[in-house]
Amino acid sequence: MTVISETQPGFVDRMAGERRFFFTMAIVMAAVIVAGFATNLAAGRSSFSLPVIFHVHAFIFFGWVAIYVTQNALVATGRVALHRRLGWLAAVWVPMMVAMGIGLTVYDLRRNGGPFFFDANEFLFGNPFGILAFAILATAAIVNRRRTDWHRRLMYCAMAYITGPGFGRLLPMPLLIPWSWWIAAFAAPSIFPVIGIFYDARRNGGRAHPAWFWGIGVALTAMVLADVVAYSPPGIAITRAVVAGTPGAARDMHAHFPP
Repeated sequence: MTVISETQPGFVDRMAGERRFFFTMAIVMAAVIVAGFATNLAAGRSSFSLPVIFHVHAFIFFGWVAIYVTQNALVATGRVALHRRLGWLAAVWVPMMVAMGIGLTVYDLRRNGGPFFFDANEFLFGNPFGILAFAILATAAIVNRRRTDWHRRLMYCAMAYITGPGFGRLLPMPLLIPWSWWIAAFAAPSIFPVIGIFYDARRNGGRAHPAWFWGIGVALTAMVLADVVAYSPPGIAITRAVVAGTPGAARDMHAHFPP
């Protein structure tokens, strides 16, 4: 990627433009998530009467969204010192995201078998692998916080790949069977790093920062590994063991249209 020195003409405008880009995309990604959950509420597919674990998960999940948007707003407005202090809250938030993501996956699978438009075994392993991919990218971004170019792009990718639940509530998932999981969890969220690639390429003579490809690669690797495990004999056996004796055992393991 082309390196621009602070002494070169246009450096300040260039960096200001980049900050605006990341802030704008933070708003767009947040909007996808909010729109997805709002659509579910409006359609009556969800309600505030759900068990407490759903509300705790929502608080932690939307808390991360708020932190990410706020962090980009602080950078865009030049309040970098406050951005750095708030960054330690983000570091604490990541393991909470992982714990709640995995916990709710198991709970939902036992409660009703998980979303009917996903294979139960793919849902059981895909969600934890996906949230671990998020954690890897977010952690890598925090580790590289002094390398601003890597930091903001890796964190952007981490955020991009948790927009899946938003897309999953906006897209016609039953009509996408048997590819519904891949479309909601990977294909649709990948739109955001692809936009980042084109943004960089337009500004840097056709070159895009390698962080984008690392972000997509981590997410893709998690998807592939999750499916390898989910559809293996041990993965299927684990899925059956997890739901054994619960209402979730009543549904077919394969994705299906509702009766």
